Amino acid sequence: MAKFLERILEQLIFSSRWLMAPMYLGLVGGLVILLVKFGQEFSHIAGHLGSLTEQETVLSLLALVDITLVGNLLIMVIFSGYENFVSRIDTADSEDRPEWMGKVDYSGLKLKLIGSIVAISAIDLLKAFVHQSSGTASFSTEQMAWLVGIHLTFIITGVLFAWMDKIAGHGSDH
Repeated sequence: MAKFLERILEQLIFSSRWLMAPMYLGLVGGLVILLVKFGQEFSHIAGHLGSLTEQETVLSLLALVDITLVGNLLIMVIFSGYENFVSRIDTADSEDRPEWMGKVDYSGLKLKLIGSIVAISAIDLLKAFVHQSSGTASFSTEQMAWLVGIHLTFIITGVLFAWMDKIAGHGSDH
């Protein structure tokens, strides 16, 4: 009887991974939201092309890059998370299947995520510096220090994650 209950409990726990599937679908919805925001920003740039200064154009394009990087981050989380924690995505015969798909384990996903966060932070920091130099925004020295400090924290976190993976023996896989 105990073995029977153990088997049922283990099957229930194993099946509970499917509770993550709606969350990954929600992230797909987040991609749709990002696409709408991207379209709005692109339309704004295209509609005001003649009146935007060079710095305003650069800032607007950086916003598009920022949205794209967040979209890439979502794709990585959706694909890798679903494949690592729910089920394999059966697209092996598709020539469009990303090469990394199915090969990124949790450790690799963690490093890719922190790398994307560092890139997004760098874009935001660059936007802040461009705003500051153009005079369109006035950040205090303290605010700029916070932005740089947060960015450096992300960088240090990424380096520490990579170092811990190397120590744990995962470094050669990535």
